[in-house]
Amino acid sequence: MILALAQWLQNTSFAMFVSGSDWAYPFVQATHFTGLSFWVGTNVALDLRLLGIGKNRETAAQLAKNLFVWNWIGFAIAVTGGFLLFSSAATTYVPNPAFDVKLTMLLPVALILHIWVQWKSRVWGATSEVQSAGKIAGGIELLLWLGVVTAAVSIPYFA
Repeated sequence: MILALAQWLQNTSFAMFVSGSDWAYPFVQATHFTGLSFWVGTNVALDLRLLGIGKNRETAAQLAKNLFVWNWIGFAIAVTGGFLLFSSAATTYVPNPAFDVKLTMLLPVALILHIWVQWKSRVWGATSEVQSAGKIAGGIELLLWLGVVTAAVSIPYFA
């Protein structure tokens, strides 16, 4: 059933346009990577601040607040671009084990943890010295996003 849905999606006009155009696929891919850069970059910045790495110009709570909008704009761009990339070759992505691990296991856990870290960073990082729970959560989140990125770059090797 999932493969049938993937086949239907892959045969939609927008998916066929993305996959069949000389410029659309690279443009969508660049858009996806730009969104990922904002998303992962702002996540890493907050996680490193929670871990106490880098300059202490502002607290982790202030950094989380300052990066919040850019973080979620990046997420929206990454998801939109990712969906368009997926739709252009959905039948090859669905059976791919690296894609499956990325989308069904690592990404949901990392996203839930990120929302929690973003919310709790107001408490953990209210002062220049981050609470231990914040350091642990920041470290775990960093590892999860590294896992997501590793799974993503592994997708071509299982195609």
